[in-house]
Order: sequence, then C-alpha cells, then structure tokens
Amino acid sequence: MVSKIEVRSKSRGYIRGLILRPWRWFWDHEEQTRRLYVLTFCLLLWGIGIAGRLIYLQVFQHEELRRRAEAQHKTKVEVKAARGTIYDRNHQPLAMSVAGTSIAINPQRIPDVDMAVDSISGAMGMDRNEFANRIRHYRSTKGKQGFLLLRKNADAKELARMEAYAKSYDFISFPKTSIRHYPKGTLAANLLGVVDRSEHGVGGVEQSLDEELEGMNGSVEMLHDVWQHGVASKVNATALAGKDITLSIDQRIQFAAEQILEKHAQKHGCPRGSIVVMRPATGDILAMASYPGFDPNEALPEGEAGKVQLRRRQNQAVSTPFEPGSVFKVITLAAALEHTSLHPDSNIPCGGGVINLFGRRITDLHHFSSLSMTDVLVHSSNIGAINIGLKVTDPVMYDVIRAFGFGRKTGLPLMEESPGRVRPLRRWIKSSIGSVAMGHELMTTTTQLAQACSTVANHGRLVKPRLVLKAERPGLKPEYMAPEAAVTVLSPESAMKLRLMMEQVVQRGTGTNAKVKGYSIGGKTGSAQIYDAEHKKYTNKHNVSFMGFAPVANPEIVIVVTLNGSTLLSSVTAVPAFQEIMSASLRILNIQKDVPFGTPEVIEKKPLTQDDLSIASLGGARELLADDEEDDAAAALRPVAGPVVPNFKGLTKRAVLEQSSAKGLRVEMEGRGIARKQIPAAGKVLAQGESIRVVFAR
Repeated sequence: MVSKIEVRSKSRGYIRGLILRPWRWFWDHEEQTRRLYVLTFCLLLWGIGIAGRLIYLQVFQHEELRRRAEAQHKTKVEVKAARGTIYDRNHQPLAMSVAGTSIAINPQRIPDVDMAVDSISGAMGMDRNEFANRIRHYRSTKGKQGFLLLRKNADAKELARMEAYAKSYDFISFPKTSIRHYPKGTLAANLLGVVDRSEHGVGGVEQSLDEELEGMNGSVEMLHDVWQHGVASKVNATALAGKDITLSIDQRIQFAAEQILEKHAQKHGCPRGSIVVMRPATGDILAMASYPGFDPNEALPEGEAGKVQLRRRQNQAVSTPFEPGSVFKVITLAAALEHTSLHPDSNIPCGGGVINLFGRRITDLHHFSSLSMTDVLVHSSNIGAINIGLKVTDPVMYDVIRAFGFGRKTGLPLMEESPGRVRPLRRWIKSSIGSVAMGHELMTTTTQLAQACSTVANHGRLVKPRLVLKAERPGLKPEYMAPEAAVTVLSPESAMKLRLMMEQVVQRGTGTNAKVKGYSIGGKTGSAQIYDAEHKKYTNKHNVSFMGFAPVANPEIVIVVTLNGSTLLSSVTAVPAFQEIMSASLRILNIQKDVPFGTPEVIEKKPLTQDDLSIASLGGARELLADDEEDDAAAALRPVAGPVVPNFKGLTKRAVLEQSSAKGLRVEMEGRGIARKQIPAAGKVLAQGESIRVVFAR
C-alpha cells in the first residue's frame, strides 16, 4: 500500500519536471537558436494581444465606437420653420419673418486665441475679457464645441467688418437666420405683440396664437470631414411653415385711430387711452388702438427703461378695466325698456338734482324736477338714472348687465384680456343699484363697451367680437373663422327706441360734438371720477368715454373712445376724438350717407343759378362745392320736383307713420316687424301723388 507521503513526493517531482523540462530543452540549444525562440515567443504574445484588443473593440465596444464616429462626422441641424405672417383684412402684412445673417465662430479651429480675441472683440464691440473666457470655455472638453454664436441678425456694418476677417481666417461663418419684422412700425403694436430671441411670441396676437404661427421645425443630417467641411446631407424631417393669420383689422382705420388717440391723449394730458372700432353685425374688430404705443422693431432696452417699455406695451383696450360712468346709463335704460312699463316719453322724477338713497345723499350736476326718459339720457341725469334703476330692481339689473357681456372676457384671442368686474348680486348693498345705474361699483374695458354698444346697434343681438378671419398654412386649405351665432339680449323694438334716444344725445345733449355731416349719429358720453384707493377718496381726474354708432336706423359701425386720467369731462375730450375717427371710418368704408343733403344753409351760402346747372352738366360742378359735399353733387344740382324720400329702414311701423305723417307722405306698408326695404330708395325725389312702399320683416 502506497503511503500519502510517497504520493506527495511523486506529485512534486512530476510538477518540477514539467517546469524544468522546457528550460532544459531551451538551454540545450545554441545561443543563436535560443534568441530566435525568444523573438518568436514575443511576437506570438504581441499578436495575441492585438487580436484580443480587436475582438474587444469590434464586439464589446462596437455600439459606443459607432456612436462616437457619427458624432465626429455627422451633425443633426435643426431647420427652423418659417413663422407665419400676420395680415390685416385687406391682406396687408403687419408682421412677417425675413431672412437675416448671424455671425459665428468655431473655437476649436482658432490657431491663436489672443489674436482672435483682440481682432474680433474690437470689430464686434465686445468686452475682451468676457469674450476670451467664452472662447476658452468652448475650447475645453467640458464646454460646447465647434459653434459659438457671436451676433444673431447682425447689422450691415458688423457683417462688413467680419467678412473682411473671414477672408483670412476660416473659423468665421455666417449662418442664415430669421428676423421678425413689423413693416408698419408702430401700427397695431400693442395688439400684435412681439417675439423674443427664440421667435416665441411675447404679448398680443404673437403670444396667444404662437402655436399656429411658429409651425413645426425640421431637421437635416450633415456628413462632414475632420475639417468640418460638408460632404453630404440627408433630410430627416421637412420643416412645416407656420400658419398665416388674417386679422379683421383694417390698417387704414387702425392708423387713423392711433393718430387721433395720440393727439387727444397728449392734448389733455391723459397717460393712457384706447379706441375700438367694430362692425356690429359681424363683431369684426376694424381697429384696436392703444396709447401709449411702441415700435416692435426696436429691441427692449435693459434696466428701468425696459420696465417703462413693458408698461407701454399693454393693450389698453382689453387689459385696463375702469369704472365707465354715465356711458353705462345706456344699459340701465335698456333694462327699463325691456323689463318695465317705461318708454322713451315716460316721466322720470329727478328730485331737483338731489336724492337720499338709503341714507346716502347723491347730487346731480344739473337740477331737474323731472325729465322724460329720453331726456334723462340726453342730459345724463344721475338722479333720473337712479330712479330708473330702482324701477328695474337689483336682480333684473344684474341679469341684464351679465347678458350684455360685462364681468367676463369677450373671447378674443388675447391672453392679457381682463374680464372687468361685476360683483355678485349677493354682495350688493341697498344703495348699489344707484351706483350701478350710473356706471359705478363695476369695471369694464373699452372692448366690452364696444360689444355692448354693438348689441344695441345690431337690433338687440349680441355678437362676440371677432379678431381672426382666417388661418392658412402655405399650400393647404384656409381655415375660416365664422362669426359666432348672435344671442338676443333686447327686442328689436327696444333696441330701436334706444338708438333713437341715443341719437338725441348727439342732436341736443352732451354729445353734440360727435356730429358728422351727412350721417345720423347715436351715442352716449361718460365721465367717471377716478378713485384713489391709497387715500380712499375720489380725485379730480376722470376716465372719460364716448360710445356711438352710425347710421342710426341701421348702424354699420360702432366706435368706443376711452381716455384715462383726464381732468376734463367727456364732452370736450372723448367726444371730439370720436367725431374724428367716426368721420374717417365712414369715409374709408364708403358708407352711404343717410341725412338729406342740400340744407337751406348750404343753398343760401352759394345759390345755384341756371349757369351753374349748365356747368354741372359739363362736369364742372365739383368746383362749386366743398370737398365733403362732392359725393352728393348730383343730388344738390338736380331740380326738385317733389319731396325727398326719407330712410325708413330699421324703423318700426309706428316710427314710419310718425315720420311720413309729419312730412305729408303717402306710405303703403307690407308685413310685420322692422322696415327692411322701401321703394323708392332713400334720397329719391317723389313725383306728384307718388307713394312709398315699405316692406317690414322680423
């Protein structure tokens, strides 16, 4: 039996033999042979190492190395989608994107950093130390590599200086970029807004419709060599241009509104103001002017100057609510006509200019013992309005206010729009009806007043204001924005009565300065003292407004003017501004005149002779008439054979009978409702014994 010791001894001997045998074999050869064996062995190990490394790189590191190679030779470049253009209703561009040129450098390819810093910082007007730090950061492995933007949308002088350097240095490039340009300058700037450096909208339409305007960016894969020279490219995704937006704005009326607003705001020392011009039938906003304005093409300055500019960029027509004052009496009278037995001739007690309302003493500027409801509006009697409000009652008054759209946003695509303020009925106190009836204890915007006035002008039907007419992506079918369905707030009869009452305000009341020759105008003034919340008292400054429409029978245009911070009343501030913009708008829109031409004053000023009639037949009559009378030259020069047909359109049967009886005209009436058609047309001369046929419809 073999012991354990013997087994161990034999094992050790066997191992020792395995180790020593190669060495013995190696040393038994000659020296030259031994060297050859050593060299062969080393080469074998070297080959095994290389093969192992290749296997490791090709198998285990394949994906990582492929990614690094693509990063070195392939670059994904984002293709910025063209931002959509904003047009006015006549397809005139208000905001558009144009091509620009930027200046960039490749920090990795700068041979001499100090030289580059000295040359470029001087040419670009940059701080040397700050520029040097940026280059060192971009050259480091931790920073961005290969592209450093020096100036986006550089001006001509900077481009000229850098192009001179680019002839000698290949690390300077001039990538193409996009610039948002506003070709009309300050026109509608508060409404349009601006874009930031990334071409995202900031304020106005640019912000609220940013998603539609900016489109979808594309991408291109660029293949380049080690010197960053382009070799090939592949489009991964095609850029989809933004939608072109067509607004309801008419740039001609917008320009006139801004000029007139600025003139009157500066004349009366008002820090803010706004004008809204609106089509009552469709709700189209033809102009939305704000004061003060700004130039959207100018960059926003830094510091305090930038803060001042931001305040100037507010759209006052939608973002600045105020107490409307007496202009709100139109809503009070509308509630009375619709929900009480009161009518335009109803006698309203006015208390001699004083009323004690639940312990609160309220006085009037003018003292009347009583007035008809029409004259309450004409003379803007606070006491009369309060007594009408008491007749209406709180719940009905609140419901009518809400029905006219007050206390909520109008729905315009403007993120800065304010809903105004109408306190819930549960928060009204006993005397609140008195304040609300004359336009206090609530706040509204100029746009909300325009919507309410349009309801009266549109035969009692409320239409939401419309700012966007259509959106169209290039090459695709346009998306038209139809007006929203109208909501009936007043009966057509009540609306017509209210328009005739508002016409009297212009004919013989506080709005006489609003008259426009050749047109019937209806409107209402408003002057509300501004409350100083800090000192808890009313100041001597006012928010003055005037809202009105023309022509009265069938209004085609509504205008609201607001001036904030005036020391004078509406009749001498807002009303003249209204008259100017209304006159310009009627002329621009070529709205037909509805007031008979050829008054005795005109004829007495320059009587027409038979010679004048001969000149007229030869086309020379324009020299005999003032510029604003030329459109009616033919009517003025035509011999009168009978009475002139008045305009009955939009009137009730009662009103038609009253007018025709007063003028001794024969009228044949058909149908029910409001006068929609008449034969002969208004302005025609009736032959002897001829009658007028009027067709009524609801």
